[in-house]
Amino acid sequence: MTNFKTSILAIGLGGLIGLSGLSNVYAHGEKLPLGDGQVSSSPKVDNVYSCQQQFNPNAPGAQATGDWIVGDYWYPELKPTVDGDVKWSDGGVQVSVSGGTRMVTSNLLPTHGTGIYPVQRTDDAYQYDRNPNSIEAQNLSLNLPADPQVASSASCVPMGMIGISLSGAAIFNALDARGDDAPAHEIQDECNGHPERDGVYHYHNASSCMVAQEETADGHSGLVGYAMDGFGIYGMEGEGGVHLSNDDLDACHGHVETVVWDGIETEIYHYHLTDEYPYTIGCFVGTPVN
Repeated sequence: MTNFKTSILAIGLGGLIGLSGLSNVYAHGEKLPLGDGQVSSSPKVDNVYSCQQQFNPNAPGAQATGDWIVGDYWYPELKPTVDGDVKWSDGGVQVSVSGGTRMVTSNLLPTHGTGIYPVQRTDDAYQYDRNPNSIEAQNLSLNLPADPQVASSASCVPMGMIGISLSGAAIFNALDARGDDAPAHEIQDECNGHPERDGVYHYHNASSCMVAQEETADGHSGLVGYAMDGFGIYGMEGEGGVHLSNDDLDACHGHVETVVWDGIETEIYHYHLTDEYPYTIGCFVGTPVN
């Protein structure tokens, strides 16, 4: 088993270290509860504890919706995706640990292909979401705590990056600019990603294109990324390979179980992806870096 405390984890197009299958990263049922309106001013299960509390209903976003939203539910398989399979060179992340610091660098380009952005007029997605933004390489350098600690109180998540995935894409919270359920309303590509106005390609929820590290012996999902407070983000299965829901997690969308952390099975707090809103992180249980 690789000990990542003494080595550099480089995840890119050229080769993947210590990775397992991705079947436990992403799954969903026939329909999902719609998360519109589930924005809280303190930690609350099923909600996003957002630093931004006021939203402009006329902010840029999807122009229309379709038959994939019915009442209080949405149907992911009915929602169109942005066409294309654009490949990016040097995508992924580089992670190393020195002393008490986990250094993460990335250009925020993914290891997988993306849709064509801006969305083309000939794309069936264009009638719903005319995302005018282009995907641009960034210059990300994070110094996260290698041994993150639970803070005395949870803190809100910003609009923008709340974590970094091992595929190289940023992870945003579940909200669009209008404060609605972004995965339900906005049209993403087949990897559930799209760019924002500065060109940052990002996910709002789980993606079948995410890169995962190894599972535990009993089937707990592997690491798929790091939150901005240093805690790990894992796939959808908990101990024993049990598929998790919000009912299994706290208000920040995490819990304490045994996971593979820096190559060693360790009992530690961590976040989970879930099928249902808020999909990734509801709040920060630790202290986020700037």
